[in-house]
Amino acid sequence: MKRKMKMALSLMLALVFVFATACGNSNNEGGNNTTTPETTNATNEQPAEPMTIRFATGNNPNWDDMQSDIGKFIKEKTGITIKPEFPVGGSSDEMFALMIASNEYPDLVIPGASTNKMVDAGALLDLRPLIEEHAPNIKKVYGEYYNRLGYSKDDDAIYTLSLTGVGHTYFDSGSGFQLQHQVLEAAGYPEIKTVQDYEAAIKAYIEKNPKTADGQPNIGLSLNGGEWQILISVTNPAFIATGAPDNGEFFINEDTYEAIMHYQRPEEREYFRWLNHMNDIGLLDPESFIQKYDQYKSKIASGRVLGLIDQQWDYGQAENALKAEGKFASTYARFPVTLNETYQDHSFHGTGYLPALGIGITKDAQDPVRLIKFLDYLASDEGQVLLNWGIEGKHYNVVDGKRVIPADVQEQKINDNNTFMKTTGIGNYNISARYGDGVKDPSGNYYTTTFPEQIQTTYSEEDKKTLSAYGATTYKDLWPSDDAFPERKYGAAWTLQFEATSQENVIFQKTQDIMKKRIPEAILAKPEDFDKVYDQFLKDLEDAGVAKMNEELTKMVKDRVELWSE
Repeated sequence: MKRKMKMALSLMLALVFVFATACGNSNNEGGNNTTTPETTNATNEQPAEPMTIRFATGNNPNWDDMQSDIGKFIKEKTGITIKPEFPVGGSSDEMFALMIASNEYPDLVIPGASTNKMVDAGALLDLRPLIEEHAPNIKKVYGEYYNRLGYSKDDDAIYTLSLTGVGHTYFDSGSGFQLQHQVLEAAGYPEIKTVQDYEAAIKAYIEKNPKTADGQPNIGLSLNGGEWQILISVTNPAFIATGAPDNGEFFINEDTYEAIMHYQRPEEREYFRWLNHMNDIGLLDPESFIQKYDQYKSKIASGRVLGLIDQQWDYGQAENALKAEGKFASTYARFPVTLNETYQDHSFHGTGYLPALGIGITKDAQDPVRLIKFLDYLASDEGQVLLNWGIEGKHYNVVDGKRVIPADVQEQKINDNNTFMKTTGIGNYNISARYGDGVKDPSGNYYTTTFPEQIQTTYSEEDKKTLSAYGATTYKDLWPSDDAFPERKYGAAWTLQFEATSQENVIFQKTQDIMKKRIPEAILAKPEDFDKVYDQFLKDLEDAGVAKMNEELTKMVKDRVELWSE
């Protein structure tokens, strides 16, 4: 069946949100309980017989082999042992391509950008009948958005369960432009609203402090542009800094739903011109487009990178290493920086519930009914409290009816989160339907540990000092309010993907190759050559057929609006 509109994870999310370690913005924590969490609606009793399931997903350096508190509890509660299969020497896409070629699949998968190919190969089961008969908690979590899980306008099968939090409220921001706290303090906490403000703070600090205390040269701004994260660290900020929301590689006219590739906007040329300028004056890391991800994180962990343009989930592991060493002045504050003051940052431009990053059960699964019941347990109130809070008396206490995280637990979570995740399993098991931040359970407590009062306890003294200087209590206070922009009726265009065998998809892949060549070339060019390179970039896109691709994406967006308006 030809499916005109497909819902799948964009490449950037497919390769980063691995094993649900970064689903949503929640700083989830949990544990292996010897007692039952105090809120429960886990109506499906799980079979006690041991069962080992194979689970293919992206890499997770903090996977705990179910030896963590949560891992052990889940095994005891459900009888299920998870054996993940991570990519070896290649990407997740390559791993799933090999499965499709061999026509052999594990029990569970998070296929990300390969979802369409898995569906076309007949690899994924339609979960709708399983949910209707065996998974009341899953259906309860999605609630009024349940039908948004349908695959397309022409195929309402549910092939994957979205792992984004339902009812999510953003209480904090992990995006924007990052500056070390020591840079801000040295400059007297100046206004950081435009790229000029951001540049000035870096320049002033590096002129006085060309090297770190241990003699390493400081780096003004490093971009994670050597691998797929070029989308996150280099190109996505171009539309955010020029007043557009995240629609993946496209800009959508909010009135007409007409789509163009976002690089075609004149405003974005000027953003890349600024990066070219940063390179010209020596403030851009010259290795930004050749470094590997591990090299990027290593630089950050050394404390010598003054500025980043990234997402916290991408640099967080390196920042955690700084915290573990007590180098809090070298950790980062986050700001909504734009090209100039005529623009607003649209990072929180509403989408409504946005299904993405799905987990599916394959045709080769040994016991689909037991698997859906397992996922249903994780979606129950008991499962949600376990995954987010952990064990009462160990990871949290109940004081006057409220769950409270003990100070020593909170300290480890903040200052050594990598170890904390691996030993407790926090963040490793959010692999089913889940509630987002701000949703309360029947006891009146939040399902997740991310809410204003708790967020403030996660901030270091450097964070608090910086936020106080800017009159804020959380970083999100620095961003436009949630009601600053009308909700997007199509959600977000990055959840739409072209037919795998279509001409538009071939064009899209060509444009990605062109972008990965021309954008670094333009940024690293001599300033007098910048326009020549960027003009060639736009011509290359035209020659590749970008107009035809834009036309198809426009149709897909309009179809989404029609589907979701029914």
